[in-house]
Amino acid sequence: MNNEKVIIFDTTLRDGEQTAGAGLTADEKLRIARHLETIKVDVIEAGFAASSPGDFKSIQQIVSEIRGPVICSLSRAVASDIDAAGEALKGAERPRIHTFLSSSDIHMMHQMRKDREAIMSMAVDAVRRAKGYVEDVEFSPMDATRTDPEYLYAVLRAVIDAGATTVNIPDTVGYSNPKEFAELIRGVFENVDNIHKAVVSVHCHDDLGLAVANSLAAVEAGARQVEGCINGLGERAGNAAIEEVIMALITRPDHYGVTTGVDPEGLGPVSRLVAGIFGFPVQYNKAIVGRNAFRHSSGIHQDAFIKERTTFEIMAPDSVGWRGEALVLGKLSGRAGLRSRLADLGYHLTDEELVTTFTAFKDLADQKKEVTDHDLEALMSEQHRFADIERAYRVDNVQVTAGDVEVPSATITLTAPDGHQRSNTSLGTGPVDAVCKAIDGMVDEEIELTEFAVNSVTEGIDALGEVTIRVRGRDGHIYAGRGSSTDIVVASAKAYVNAINRVLAMAGDVGPAPGQRV
Repeated sequence: MNNEKVIIFDTTLRDGEQTAGAGLTADEKLRIARHLETIKVDVIEAGFAASSPGDFKSIQQIVSEIRGPVICSLSRAVASDIDAAGEALKGAERPRIHTFLSSSDIHMMHQMRKDREAIMSMAVDAVRRAKGYVEDVEFSPMDATRTDPEYLYAVLRAVIDAGATTVNIPDTVGYSNPKEFAELIRGVFENVDNIHKAVVSVHCHDDLGLAVANSLAAVEAGARQVEGCINGLGERAGNAAIEEVIMALITRPDHYGVTTGVDPEGLGPVSRLVAGIFGFPVQYNKAIVGRNAFRHSSGIHQDAFIKERTTFEIMAPDSVGWRGEALVLGKLSGRAGLRSRLADLGYHLTDEELVTTFTAFKDLADQKKEVTDHDLEALMSEQHRFADIERAYRVDNVQVTAGDVEVPSATITLTAPDGHQRSNTSLGTGPVDAVCKAIDGMVDEEIELTEFAVNSVTEGIDALGEVTIRVRGRDGHIYAGRGSSTDIVVASAKAYVNAINRVLAMAGDVGPAPGQRV
């Protein structure tokens, strides 16, 4: 290998949003896309244009603001899907349509109920139709790792002849292993005579915990595009964690002999942003971006590390934007210091935004001796929750009475979307139950709370608590809400109202197009 470039294809906004319990507003997707642009990923799969009006709008918004990366929309091998993708991508600097179709016998028999000839014809027609909208067309034979290799080669040969510029080999159900997957990729190069006209890509799922390993094995075998999600989000057990793939290639150039154009220092910040917006905390021992990824507790390790860092660290923490115990601000810090620190964290505020944020910062600083970077990220996430939804309920006041000798009660005051205040009191089995029931009494929306989780943003008795709540709307979809405060009950009220706001904002804007996705 001669230090060829591996194209990094990020599908956090499409496959990542398929994570059970996820659901993003258009503005949240744009915020993530801006960070992905900043770290210089090559391709952003912005969504599935035909799946909902919300996805269509989100893709258009990203197209209008993001420059640099290729902007891609997924579509089934169906004319209406491809047309929707083409329309959504109008005006993109570098548009791509990614169309897919099942190729394995088990999918053809039980899902598609079509024979091989019909599938081949649909694949070719889809690529040709997409080619009428964009020059850059990607095709994925879904469930490729369980497809008869000879048929797979024939399909790839046909779609490349039809104009596909990238052919993606998905391990859709996470069935393969590194040795087997590498052999499949080598087989593609050896048996598809026009493969030199297209980039070979891979898209691996993590059902057996092998998505990253399979992706790297494919790179060794010649694949030059890797698809994945920040934090390994995605269907079922998720996709390849793209930050792990990137850092493996950067850390071991001696082995892989390839490069990427990604700025690795942005991986930590974008990981935390995605975790915050999705409401899925990163596990502490997660590679590259986990809270413990660069912390040493063993005495033997600490001794060696103090003497020479490289004894137990194969990459520098700051190379991936990891900040360890984090810098701190206090109640005496001024606007300039806050603005500078937020800029370091990737938040660039207007003067108007700074005024609002500084007020919230001072309130937090009065409750805590020190405000860390993690606190600031939670604060910014809190600020964005209302900004992302034009008409929203807001929590004004929370008063709770609880204990082991009296029935818990909560009095909540909200500002409704019409600007008027509402107040209600309710009893509950606990303070959080009372809070939710009081809010239910003021909101005309049928919802069911399905999940409640509390996490500490930082360490210490005065730590910010971050609550994630998931609710099921009347449409059957799951919506996540998050709230943070030094008071867990207040954070719970904010999270519940945030989830309700999402239900209201996204009603009618959800619902994937029929059929499986890559």
